[in-house]
Amino acid sequence: MTMTTQYLNKHLASAKPSATYKVMDRVAALRAAGIHIISLCAGEPDFDTPEHIRTAAIAAIKGGHTRYTQVAGTRALREAVAGKFRRENGLDVQWQDTIVCSGGKQVIFNALAATLNEGDEVIVPAPYWVSYPEIVQLCGARPVVVPCGHDSGFKLTAEKLAAAITPQTRWLILNSPSNPTGAVYSRAELQALAQVLLDHPHVLVLADDIYEHLLFDGQPFFTLAQVEPRLQPRTLTMNGVSKAYAMTGWRIGYATGPRWLLQAMEKLQGQQTSGACAISQQAALAALTGPQDFISRSREVFETRRDRMLRQLNATPGLSCAQPGGAFYVFACCEELLGKTSPAGKLLASDEDVAMALLNEAGVAVVQGSAFGLAPYIRIAYALDDAALQQASEAIGEFCTAVMSPR
Repeated sequence: MTMTTQYLNKHLASAKPSATYKVMDRVAALRAAGIHIISLCAGEPDFDTPEHIRTAAIAAIKGGHTRYTQVAGTRALREAVAGKFRRENGLDVQWQDTIVCSGGKQVIFNALAATLNEGDEVIVPAPYWVSYPEIVQLCGARPVVVPCGHDSGFKLTAEKLAAAITPQTRWLILNSPSNPTGAVYSRAELQALAQVLLDHPHVLVLADDIYEHLLFDGQPFFTLAQVEPRLQPRTLTMNGVSKAYAMTGWRIGYATGPRWLLQAMEKLQGQQTSGACAISQQAALAALTGPQDFISRSREVFETRRDRMLRQLNATPGLSCAQPGGAFYVFACCEELLGKTSPAGKLLASDEDVAMALLNEAGVAVVQGSAFGLAPYIRIAYALDDAALQQASEAIGEFCTAVMSPR
């Protein structure tokens, strides 16, 4: 044990930093050195927060809404959150059945920290958002990673779920649409998972619906507690304003679930951050109760970008991409590039090598699929303007063509 690690919490000492933020830090350093980089690694919309939401935040400041709020959020915002779940998801909930946190990540962390003990297990389908397994192990439990590859559409099947459940299983984390693949669970697929879960009443479910409104091709959205109401008493349905309303920096996430769990999460939050930013809560209230046309407009833009990126990437030597049903990511297989060398002579032995070579040689930042639990892939976020995306696609194409060309 080193002099530094002996003072750290053992779970923190073994945790890995976020791969996404690691790439973003590298991008920032290169840009600070004057190097032009196109970043396709950040999971946030490139649009401005809608005007009426920003206006509400300014009005909140001028109106004196700058003090502490209740730990679980203001009554007005929790009423709006409950209304959203009733209106959009068919969940029969009241404001007391909700909680507001400082971002969706805090919702997840609070829920797991409030319930997990040493020896507990959490089922995490892979590919997964990079923070899921790290939060689990930071809470002293063990992430049980279940590979869900291309053959199953990057989605967990009922058979794999049943095989992963043990007496120690405490949670299943389910993300739809998915980060990093954009995979979307249909009603039938959720029903199949629900049938397994009904046979295992000791398993809680965390439904991460943060990309709910970014569905393409006219698909309807379903969440697990909506599809199988018998699971609602042990399901935490999580959402937030970050992706739907381009409010990533406002840091407002929310959830509904059983009151015993919400009370435990509130107790934890009361000793941690207390209530979320009062001004951000007023902005989120305006988002949930005001005009909703931004959602459909932004979704149309993202769907057009998806189609363009798919065409260009699938025409790129060495890459192949399945069509994502939602979110704003393409999860591109780069297996054909492995074992070859980059234009600068770098051996591409892994998807991380591919991602680093794209950054250092092509000026395009992506995140390696292995960071999300499935290699060899690269995650490409198309949350950028058309000109930047075109430039990035061309740079990726030139890089891959050079890699795949005989020398």
